[in-house]
Amino acid sequence: MDLYLTSDLKIPSDELRLSFARSRGPGGQNVQKVASKAILHFDVLHSPSLPEEVRQRFEQRYASRLTKQGELVLHCDEYRDQRRNVEACYQRLRAMLQAVLQPPKRRRSTRPTAGSRVRRLKEKKVRSQTKAGRRFRGDAS
Repeated sequence: MDLYLTSDLKIPSDELRLSFARSRGPGGQNVQKVASKAILHFDVLHSPSLPEEVRQRFEQRYASRLTKQGELVLHCDEYRDQRRNVEACYQRLRAMLQAVLQPPKRRRSTRPTAGSRVRRLKEKKVRSQTKAGRRFRGDAS
């Protein structure tokens, strides 16, 4: 199943590798005999489908989620149904790729308003007086 991100960008199914395992946790016989956990492997660094700038943003944002070889491994065992777990893996990958598809907006530097400067100085003065009231005075009897 191909993963469509935009009208002109898709990840073909041959770049995505699915495997299955037994889910964890309670569930009686179902957990012990059914491999409903879905594991999705996607080689981000070597994918010809991703544009270079998208790949770089993905690698920067999700560096801790990638293996040393640059592969993303997503696990899903939320559901008892294997098909729903596969769909959940695809949804997670789609959300991660959508997050890095557009470049982040550049921040425009702005100046603080006059009111915010006055509030800041007032808060500093109040804080200073609070701390000054805690100081030990040696001349007091």
